[in-house]
Amino acid sequence: MTFDSRDFRTALGCFATGVTVVTTLDAERQPVGVTVNSFTSVSLAPPLVLFCLGRTAQSVAAFEATGAFAVNMLADDQQELSLRFASRERADRWNGVAWESWDTGCPILTGSLAILECDREAVHDGGDHLILVGRVRRLASRTDGKPLLYFRGAYGTVA
Repeated sequence: MTFDSRDFRTALGCFATGVTVVTTLDAERQPVGVTVNSFTSVSLAPPLVLFCLGRTAQSVAAFEATGAFAVNMLADDQQELSLRFASRERADRWNGVAWESWDTGCPILTGSLAILECDREAVHDGGDHLILVGRVRRLASRTDGKPLLYFRGAYGTVA
């Protein structure tokens, strides 16, 4: 290799992504959430999506153990939620966060542009990350609003 991990991250930062908070419940049925921008659709039939989670993330055990998760696609006015769930500090992460639950009990964040509630289909090795594939079982989306974007280490939105 003629590049280091910093160079790799800089190059990947040139790909603008949407921002999601992926949620689940831990073994005690407490809400767990993490900000994720490594999210993508996989298949329309069946409806599959995936996200990648660092193996050192504090929430990795909950996501490995669960059978379900929800992908909350954030709107441009939800940057604070993204920052909150990206933080390593977990003590008061859910204080004041408006959410509901659907079929699986996974937290559905109020105000998200779209939500995909998923049954976990598979977990794959992805180097220093896990690749979690989910089959969408329920969804909702808004017809108004703009997405929260991430590009070159900064938040943005559609003009």
